[in-house]
Amino acid sequence: MPDAGNVTALFRTATAHSPSYATLDRAAGGGSQVIDFCIPCNPYFPTPEMFDELGARLREILTYYPSSADTIAAELCAVLGLNPQTVAMGNGSTELITWIDHLLVRKSLAVPVPTFGRWTDQPMETGKRVDMYPLPEQAGFQLDPGAFVEFVRRRGSRTAVVCNPNNPDGGLLPRRALLALLDALQDLELVVVDESFLEFADAEAEPSVAQEAVLRPNVIVLRSLGKNFGLHGVRFGYLVANPGLAGKVRAALPKWNLNSFAETVVFLLGRYRSAYDTSLRQVCRDRQEMQWHLSRLPGLTVYPSQGNFLYVRLPEGVDGAVLRDQLLTAHGVLIRECGNKIGSSSPFLRLVVRPQHDVQRLPAGLEQVLYGGELPAAGPHQYAALRPVRYGSGTAAVDRLVHRA
Repeated sequence: MPDAGNVTALFRTATAHSPSYATLDRAAGGGSQVIDFCIPCNPYFPTPEMFDELGARLREILTYYPSSADTIAAELCAVLGLNPQTVAMGNGSTELITWIDHLLVRKSLAVPVPTFGRWTDQPMETGKRVDMYPLPEQAGFQLDPGAFVEFVRRRGSRTAVVCNPNNPDGGLLPRRALLALLDALQDLELVVVDESFLEFADAEAEPSVAQEAVLRPNVIVLRSLGKNFGLHGVRFGYLVANPGLAGKVRAALPKWNLNSFAETVVFLLGRYRSAYDTSLRQVCRDRQEMQWHLSRLPGLTVYPSQGNFLYVRLPEGVDGAVLRDQLLTAHGVLIRECGNKIGSSSPFLRLVVRPQHDVQRLPAGLEQVLYGGELPAAGPHQYAALRPVRYGSGTAAVDRLVHRA
């Protein structure tokens, strides 16, 4: 069993993002047998054959410079059927979020919460006003497009962001409803649709709005490759927009911002596209299986998800951070407790979809900790009502939801 004390201490000092796997592994002493339900990735891709090929070419990959981003993007576009003039590739979606903020977001940005932390933190770091629209728990955290448009009008936001599916809850806005939302916000300076987890959705055959984005003057669609391909460490993603917007971001990106691993994987993708599609279907099946297992636990609420993760509310009075620590210490299971996410709180977990043989340990551990007497009693202060607290001043001021002390 890992040195859980060192590992859990990292979560207590972390910001809105979890510690990296490398950091966690070092804290655990290396070689730990922890089952990771924290970091969302595709467990079925790359295939063993792809890893063998990457391993055989390791010296070449590490020795030589990669090709230009334009060369790599051209190959990706050939595989995905996109026009290279409408695409900009980045060193992970976070690099693209950073440049979108610097180049295209002026004074304010509206975003539903809880969501991916960089969409709130990045504009705050550059002094923008962040207007946070709280997703209602009573509606299963489903976004109401009309209510969001009304919120944007009331706040006077000039940029809007929608993550589809949303992270951490996995809520998906149907394509037709999303296009109607883009129509309603066509007067804004910018609307970003973050489709980083859309490849894992199976509610619609063609849920993406990327093809429509290239025809609109103010829309950017953001896509992740690392999450879909199970290669977070390679760091690559791309955006799709009209040639003017895409070209503006592309011109600002550093030269050689993509590494040789990213290039190699992109050029392998054409040969392994069938295996990639199969991996996505398997993740969808695993999500249904995992949701069934978790839904059987008394007092646990599992929200519908179209991502490769499930958003779960714990039974009344359970501290998610204490549960996280106990699961790791006693059962070797690592989970994502969402108490440090804006718009969320400690009773909520985001649990990454894993293969069935891994999932067996999760409900068993939860059952023992929650109902078998392993969990310390929570103090009365831990679940007091949430209240809004003002952070910062001027244009950087935002309202956050925090626990009342």
